[in-house]
Amino acid sequence: MKQLALGAIFLFTATSAHAQPGTQMPVEYFKSVPYSVTRKSLYNSTDLYEGYDSDKPESFDTCFDTKVYKHFIATGKQPKAVEESLARTLHDHGVHMAMDEFFKEHDPHLCIGIMGGHALLRTDPMYRRIALLSKQLTEKGFFMLSGGGPGAMEATHLGAWMAGRTNEETNEAVDMMQAAPSFKDEGWLASSFKVMKRFPQEKGYVSLGIPTWLYGHEPSAPFATHIAKFFENSKREDLILTVAFGGIIYSPGSAGTMQEIFQDAVQNHYESFGFASPMVFLGKKFWTKEMPIYPFLQKMIKAGKYKNLRLTLTDDFDEIISELIDFRDHGDK
Repeated sequence: MKQLALGAIFLFTATSAHAQPGTQMPVEYFKSVPYSVTRKSLYNSTDLYEGYDSDKPESFDTCFDTKVYKHFIATGKQPKAVEESLARTLHDHGVHMAMDEFFKEHDPHLCIGIMGGHALLRTDPMYRRIALLSKQLTEKGFFMLSGGGPGAMEATHLGAWMAGRTNEETNEAVDMMQAAPSFKDEGWLASSFKVMKRFPQEKGYVSLGIPTWLYGHEPSAPFATHIAKFFENSKREDLILTVAFGGIIYSPGSAGTMQEIFQDAVQNHYESFGFASPMVFLGKKFWTKEMPIYPFLQKMIKAGKYKNLRLTLTDDFDEIISELIDFRDHGDK
């Protein structure tokens, strides 16, 4: 990482001699951005929300995460300035390398992803179900992964955060946050921090969120103990599906979740990593009636268009846990 950063800085410093008058030197530009160009570690809620005070909702507008998002928008989602493009690339490379270090300590075969809609309200029964399922899986020795945003993603990390506590405590935590059901509601983030203060995490359980500043208008879920936040969404989307070696649970979602399903199906079809991981669909009615992807996948398997897919359709937590444990213990051997 350090060699890449120094090499890039040298290249752009050398060539900037021909820049137009008033052009900022790359080293100076890197110092001016509100994020660390040479970041070497993953984020956590303390890092992302530095400067935020849950008793002062207006402080969200000036916290670290918001500053970076405002800079991201101001300089362009696809920046025209080469210095900004390089700065973001170096940042994302550092975060990616930090993820590699994370997975040296945490077996990716124990990584379970939960995918689902960002718009899922905290008052929706599915939110509570995802939190309780994530809690149980974490307690079974898995660690949970999501896209790191609100809705189903937040529920995933809330459940992992509550691992080691009772279901009654987890239900209390969900109830505490229902006064701000949507991430668009004032108090959404504050209620998360109140839950974290009310229920400090126990026994060192971890979960990994992978959000992006492309969707920076959606706050990152603070319950994730490790947060790999990227500027480049394509890198982020690929990583979410790639690192969940233990399998992926699909809760009800929309276009983004559908994209993830078919991208995951391709990886499993070709056994891109030497095996095919479970694809678990939570919600029989949703995945067969409202969004009938499950029968479509079955039809494609029967027609020989897809191979190696390990599909489960259920509403039963025990069936989900049993399938994932069986795969963990026997599936890719």
